[in-house]
Amino acid sequence: MANVALFNMEGKEVGTVELSDEIFGAEIKEHLVHQAVVLYLANQRQGTQKAKTRSEVSGGGRKPWRQKGTGHARQGSTRSPQWTGGGVVFAPVPRDYSFKMNKKEKRAALKSVLTAKVQENKFKVIDELKFDEIKTKNMKQVLDNLNVNKALIVVGEEGENVVKSARNIADIQTASPSTINVYDILKYDTVIITKSSVEAIEEVYA
Repeated sequence: MANVALFNMEGKEVGTVELSDEIFGAEIKEHLVHQAVVLYLANQRQGTQKAKTRSEVSGGGRKPWRQKGTGHARQGSTRSPQWTGGGVVFAPVPRDYSFKMNKKEKRAALKSVLTAKVQENKFKVIDELKFDEIKTKNMKQVLDNLNVNKALIVVGEEGENVVKSARNIADIQTASPSTINVYDILKYDTVIITKSSVEAIEEVYA
């Protein structure tokens, strides 16, 4: 099992934590990580874009001029795509961009990015992260103590005040052990995670 340093809220090293090799020492599968990121971004798309085709725009019921003898190119409708106010060729229509990965692939992708963060020494475990009040200043102080600027903070239910204290800080995202995803882990430089959240992840994904 891999050992990583355990920090407190003052940024001091207070011990070590053993991480499960099954989750934090897994084989890194880049193709599944890529697929998980594409899946996440595709699922965020609303897919509500819409433009009208020539059959949907109003007007254009009669031929604008006769077929021959005018010197103009022949036209059948003022709502053809080449006319101002005409329909759009191959117009986009609302659609669902989402797709699915199977459960084993999702887990393998998550284990891959967690393993990569551990290997890069960008995985900081903190003994506990808890505030008595909601205050951005307190959260900023903890980040300064840990020498971190852009981070994903993973806390359990006990960290409600932490989540609210962090939401006004740029480049900081919070998540719970059940809502972490591949995209956020890759997006943020460092993962700050409580010891209890590490145990929760090991219990869920083992």
